[in-house]
Amino acid sequence: MRQEAFVARYEAEWREFETWLERRGGRTDRARAAQGTDGLRDEDMPARYRRLCQQLALARRRGYSPQVSERLQALMQRGHDVLYRAPPPPWRRALRFLVADFPTLVRAQRGCLWLSVALFALPTLALFLAVQQWPELAHSVFEPQELARFEAMYDPADPTHTLGRESGTDMAMFGHYILNNVSIGFRTFAAGLLAGVGTAFVLVFNGVVFGVVAGHLQAIGHGDPFWRFVAGHSAPELVAIVIAGAAGLRLGLALLAPGRLRRVDALVEAGRVGARLCLGILAMLLFAAFVEAFWSSTGSIPAAVKFGVGGVLWALVLGWLALGGRGDDVLSRQRRVGLPGERPATAGPPALASRPGRQRTGASPHAP
Repeated sequence: MRQEAFVARYEAEWREFETWLERRGGRTDRARAAQGTDGLRDEDMPARYRRLCQQLALARRRGYSPQVSERLQALMQRGHDVLYRAPPPPWRRALRFLVADFPTLVRAQRGCLWLSVALFALPTLALFLAVQQWPELAHSVFEPQELARFEAMYDPADPTHTLGRESGTDMAMFGHYILNNVSIGFRTFAAGLLAGVGTAFVLVFNGVVFGVVAGHLQAIGHGDPFWRFVAGHSAPELVAIVIAGAAGLRLGLALLAPGRLRRVDALVEAGRVGARLCLGILAMLLFAAFVEAFWSSTGSIPAAVKFGVGGVLWALVLGWLALGGRGDDVLSRQRRVGLPGERPATAGPPALASRPGRQRTGASPHAP
């Protein structure tokens, strides 16, 4: 094959390879593109790299001009550097996941997310308003002893200035809040295996409990201590529960409406996506437990400061989930089911050139 025909035949492949390198080769922590985007996909890169190595071997064997050989050599060297470079350190992959990958994954569940918001928020608001109108309604949900305990925890005249708990050090309550919050979040997600009905029940139940407690305390004049307590940690905790609900509803949807996938395959995919969501949910609940133990329970802090910090945290959490990862062209990357920081699968060393700049002997004289 003449050099002109050789270049004309493979020029488009080389340009596509160069475009991929420009997108992926600049930074080691650059997010990999989603499947289905224009151009060379990550999973096709190893095979394309082997083709490039074979084309370089053919160009040298046939005595093509140095310009062609040098161009292919440079492309192969750059491809090797990207494919076989060391992965980023774990802390950087974890940070990348929390800052960009997790918000992107959450936004991809928008349908289930809005349904989860409705299942939690509507009962909360409805019961809060109902208890204001009919205070005796609280006694149909809680025993008198339980209501008395809530009243004592948020008593404005409490001399200890401790809100939301009866006893225990900050560190002990930190561990208690971790156990409680994480168990609620993961229970909400796992209940989705009951065709989504379990998740819906957990969301509605928690909404009813929160609405009744808030409404009762507001009605008897204990609203100020209660809202000062929940203002700080409510953003990460409540949003995490809603996201767990969205993940659980997706599990149920995979069982009820698997689409073109087999039911078991749809369930496995939804479970893997949910597992990735649970990593971010865990981080949010740990942060919420820290704020709840060391900030929210301190009753001596003025209400203006408590509400101000709470408002800032709500803005930060919602802004993070709404904007995180939007600049990386990875809006559909949540379809992948690997762990955060996963490298694209690569085959072994190329068949015709095991290392850059070295031609394998006995290369096939035929074009790929």
